[in-house]
Amino acid sequence: MITLNNIQYYYPKSKIVLDNISLQFAPGNIYGLFGKNGEGKSTLMKIMTGLLFPKAGIYQAFGNKISRQNISCLQDIFIVPEEFELPSLKISAYEYINSPFYPNFSREEFYTLIKEFKLSPNQKISTLSFGQKKKVLIAFGIATNTRLLLMDEPTNALDIPSKSQFRKIMASAVDQGKCIVISTHQVRDLHSLINHVIILDHSRVAFDQSLSNVSENLWFGKPSQAKPESIIYSESAFGGKAVLMRQGKNETEVDLELLFNAVLDQPERVNYAIKTSYDEKRI
Repeated sequence: MITLNNIQYYYPKSKIVLDNISLQFAPGNIYGLFGKNGEGKSTLMKIMTGLLFPKAGIYQAFGNKISRQNISCLQDIFIVPEEFELPSLKISAYEYINSPFYPNFSREEFYTLIKEFKLSPNQKISTLSFGQKKKVLIAFGIATNTRLLLMDEPTNALDIPSKSQFRKIMASAVDQGKCIVISTHQVRDLHSLINHVIILDHSRVAFDQSLSNVSENLWFGKPSQAKPESIIYSESAFGGKAVLMRQGKNETEVDLELLFNAVLDQPERVNYAIKTSYDEKRI
């Protein structure tokens, strides 16, 4: 569905932001795109929406090169950016003006979400807080029903109850025809929501695995009798949480924050552990 091959990007008089990025995104999934600030997450999303064009490499969405500015293709992509400005209109007027650009837009879904976010269609957007404005844009993005929905740091400015509400809404939004990519450096916010993990580090893809693959091959927790050589990564906080090769141990819930830290600290060991476990199962 969505394919990026050897994508490279850099800004004028700047270092390379994305270096040889190759990724595939399939419908029916919610991808978590993780990385420290400045690792190119927002740039990658702008390329995927056609707001930026790669300096090298090929990006295809739905069988089309995005650089061709194919209107039918662009109508199937929506992004909720990290930073944005919305016009000083009522929420209902904003929907009336912008929804015709998206053929699969659902007014019923939009206003249901607006109500769920405890907002009113008659509220003027300029009077809303930044977090409330973000809720309007999130509701609109989901209601577009585009095949590719991108969200850049969507939980920024949301309070704790709103973050929980966001996860609930996003979990119900995905279907077999949609591909959702959520970028954040706040790894905990996507706990229990995503089913695929992508981590960028030093302008490259450091990790790209389904959550089921991670769960099948890695073990997360506080090892009591683990041999030191079997520990891939550990943290002294909370009594010594660690990432180990699963190797017959009971399956554990994936600790996204621990996985993220492990990949940044020991990318080769984490990827090797998953590859080795996978190869052993095939034999």
